[in-house]
Amino acid sequence: MKGLYLVTDRFLCESAGNTVEDVILQAVQGGASYVQLREKSLSTRAFIEEARIVKEILKPYGVPLIINDRVDVALAVGAEGVHVGQSDMPYNLARGLMGPEALIGVSVETWDDVQQAEACDCDYIGVSPLFKTPTKTDTKGDWGLEGLKRIRAFSRRRLVAIGGINKGNAADIVAAGADCIAVVSALCCAVDPCMAAEELTEIVRTGLEKRTAARPENARWRRENGKKPS
Repeated sequence: MKGLYLVTDRFLCESAGNTVEDVILQAVQGGASYVQLREKSLSTRAFIEEARIVKEILKPYGVPLIINDRVDVALAVGAEGVHVGQSDMPYNLARGLMGPEALIGVSVETWDDVQQAEACDCDYIGVSPLFKTPTKTDTKGDWGLEGLKRIRAFSRRRLVAIGGINKGNAADIVAAGADCIAVVSALCCAVDPCMAAEELTEIVRTGLEKRTAARPENARWRRENGKKPS
């Protein structure tokens, strides 16, 4: 799991003069690799209807639809995955319902959460929030870059950082260990979500390449061969 991950916010999209569907379409056209549909205020029926629309938007691009919190909605629309937080359905129950092929991420807010997530077979750990952000106020604190580095040194899971991420700090976040950056405001509030997605996608791609090249085994190969390994 690598790249750019859009987490939707209906209020922010509409405040910027867009619909959720417009932002999603432009984001994937700009290179977003994952879309998490987060709807805290819609009824179950309306959430399912919206998820079905979004799934059709994503289908031509091969981008997986991940539902925030609601395993029932994910199952109802055949979503590729679900993201659960510490107050949502326990991971093991979600996995049992979604099946072995589903993409399931788990948010971590404390070091105990990290250890528990590492012990399960989740597809990724959501480092949340990385920085303080008005889109996520129900958390126990922020991790910061040092916290992200600590998790990277400990975990063999893919890490998805979320919270206060923008094109000004995205490179540092990838360098600190994130495999994927999840953004809300950076795309939902963008004047041009497609261009914003293109810029962020390129930052992540470049950052991951630099991180790979800096690994000790690759550095040793370069010294011995005088070039970067393919």
